[in-house]
Amino acid sequence: MEHIRVPKVEKVRLLDRVSPRRSRVGTLYLTATHTIFVEEEAEVRSETWVLHSLVSSVEKQSPTASGFPLILHCKNFQSLHLIVAQEQDCQDVLLSLQRLSQPGKLGFQARTKAERFPGCCRMVMCFLLMGLPNSLWKLSSVNQQYKVSDTYPADLFVPQSATPPVIVGSSKFRSRGRFPTLSYYSKRNHAAICRSSQPLSGFSARCLEDEQMLEAILRSNPHSDFLYVVDTRPKLNAFANRAAGKGYENEDNYANIKFQFIGIENIHVMRNSQQKMLEVCELRSPSMTDFLEGLESSGWLKHIKAVLDAGIFIAKAVAEEGVSVLVHCSDGWDRTAQVCSVASLLLDPYYRTLRGFMVLIEKDWISFGHKFTHRCNHLAGDPKEVSPVIDQVLECTWQLMEQFPCAFEFNERFLITIHSHIYSCQYGNFIGNNQRERRQLGVCERTHSLWSHLYAHQTDYLNPLYRPRHSQTQGQLRPSTAPHCFKFWRGLYNRFDRGMHPRQSVEDYLSAIKEETEAGASPRKGPSLIRAPQHGMDTSCLKPASQTAATRNQGLQT
Repeated sequence: MEHIRVPKVEKVRLLDRVSPRRSRVGTLYLTATHTIFVEEEAEVRSETWVLHSLVSSVEKQSPTASGFPLILHCKNFQSLHLIVAQEQDCQDVLLSLQRLSQPGKLGFQARTKAERFPGCCRMVMCFLLMGLPNSLWKLSSVNQQYKVSDTYPADLFVPQSATPPVIVGSSKFRSRGRFPTLSYYSKRNHAAICRSSQPLSGFSARCLEDEQMLEAILRSNPHSDFLYVVDTRPKLNAFANRAAGKGYENEDNYANIKFQFIGIENIHVMRNSQQKMLEVCELRSPSMTDFLEGLESSGWLKHIKAVLDAGIFIAKAVAEEGVSVLVHCSDGWDRTAQVCSVASLLLDPYYRTLRGFMVLIEKDWISFGHKFTHRCNHLAGDPKEVSPVIDQVLECTWQLMEQFPCAFEFNERFLITIHSHIYSCQYGNFIGNNQRERRQLGVCERTHSLWSHLYAHQTDYLNPLYRPRHSQTQGQLRPSTAPHCFKFWRGLYNRFDRGMHPRQSVEDYLSAIKEETEAGASPRKGPSLIRAPQHGMDTSCLKPASQTAATRNQGLQT
């Protein structure tokens, strides 16, 4: 509350992004957690709520004849263009929001009820589902107390033949101590996906223990005589790291490996690409040429394709060639997480279920130490550390859902809700950069889990086209990455625009029809129309309770 310089400003205008002439006049309220715009002249009370943790930037523009413009850009791609009558009020709102949206440290509210933080399942449970441990892979205690790598989880699976001295020796030869460890195991053919950070090889350095570690991974797959090592970086980037004493594996030093560069760009390129794409989304009444050329020049879909291509390569290696794969980038928590999770999604139908997708995010992102605090800009820090790495995996999943509409148990709303809460900080799952930090913060004791909330309201997130025995839900997915197969995800990037139709996906209509049919509704003469929600009222970002399916479809009309 000490950061709020002005709690209430009257006679504020909220402009419509698509049609600036259409504006609403109301009162702006600043609370400890939200900025709230209440329209004064509406027949029905209209409110627009913006969670402060979702605000990415606040921009004060040059004054106009009507007042002082203030633009709020949000991490969930909502954008509010406000006109404040008085300059001092505008300045006070600007300074307040800058402090409220960029706290210097994390704070937690007391939980209102006792609840165990389920986290969907513990790291060990993820691998029990794969049939581990077994004669080939074992649970290692080498990283208990995070003494080998402080960014890795405490529980890790390694080959049976990997001894503690080999693991520790390998960790000393890998950036941030992130030695090769298991991410995915195929019970069918024993092929595995392992992950690590880059080796500290420079131009000529080598490490016997690291070479033994890769040999142990190879031996844990009895049906293959070589191992793929996939560096997800462009070759030029990896080569430049050699000058700093890092780099990539030399095939002359490692027995029976096949090295492969993939070429996914770094976090800085991805951040700039998304920003260019969002600028295109915010154009007022763009021509078709402006929009398509802007989308192309942003390179965003090209990067989505690169991540998918990497996942496809690894999925084919595991499922079709029966070859194990070691994946890494620089530190092993950005591109590595992307590629491992996309490959798992392609390989295993379990991860395409509602619960399975939560397990996948918990395993490859939360437990393995993706830097959510830095990448999602939760706290005031270095803006160069911010990057939409997790956004890209959610979009890869959506692109796959578009190609395989019957393969996923969950719908688009499920992905959008996860995206919103990655940034909202309303749940503890995405707070902190690794497991060690979350334990130090007491996240499990002091916050609620998003997974339990989503699963409790799973009827809102089910795909009506999903059938467990459908051919698309069985085994490996083989998507096409031809350019014409990629779509612009307007449901995520433009979902707050008023007056843009259709406002609902096909799945929404099918869900409504299914609910009417199951309820025994009388036949109707025409298709059901679902009324669009109020602008800005994305309730999944505001409070833990989500709308039920019945509430969501309130207003069905003939």
